[in-house]
Amino acid sequence: MDYNDKTSNTPFSSSSSSSSRVSPLLSGSAVQGPCGACKVLRRRCTKSCLLAPYFPPTEPMKFIYAHKIYGASNIVKCLQELPESKRADAVSSMVYEANARIRDPVYGCAGAISHLQKRLNDVQAELAMTQAEILIMRSQQQQQQNDNAIQGFHIKSDFPDIAIPLLVIEETASKKVAIAGLCVIELTNL
Repeated sequence: MDYNDKTSNTPFSSSSSSSSRVSPLLSGSAVQGPCGACKVLRRRCTKSCLLAPYFPPTEPMKFIYAHKIYGASNIVKCLQELPESKRADAVSSMVYEANARIRDPVYGCAGAISHLQKRLNDVQAELAMTQAEILIMRSQQQQQQNDNAIQGFHIKSDFPDIAIPLLVIEETASKKVAIAGLCVIELTNL
């Protein structure tokens, strides 16, 4: 055997017979780089990798959290059962729930939901209190306007020293009809 025959069978030779072979990494069945899931699992990532569209290589922590809580096989099973249109939302939800479970091992995302519901209830109660205060202020303002409107009129009474609350019923330029206590009275301009 001569030296050329031996070198032509090596993968690094430059002969025409070996140049027709393509490295498995460059063939059509492999992606340029592994997805985030395959990178974490240390396996070859193919074009048909179910996890590649949802776990990009730039975000490996996304898969690490989901894998820690659910496991890779359960994630794959879940995605296989769903139509393609719902898979992105499912992965997003799994990653969110996994992050919540890692932050709060006892309550997980239920703890976050509970916290947000409590906050919503507090804000709604504060809004109701503020609206009630606004109604009270408007009522006081209306009463003040009524009191100011009545000041130019004189009540004909046998008891001038007694303050009588008035509720104006009808008003014209020269007179006002009001309720004072249980009596309907007519106020005249001075």
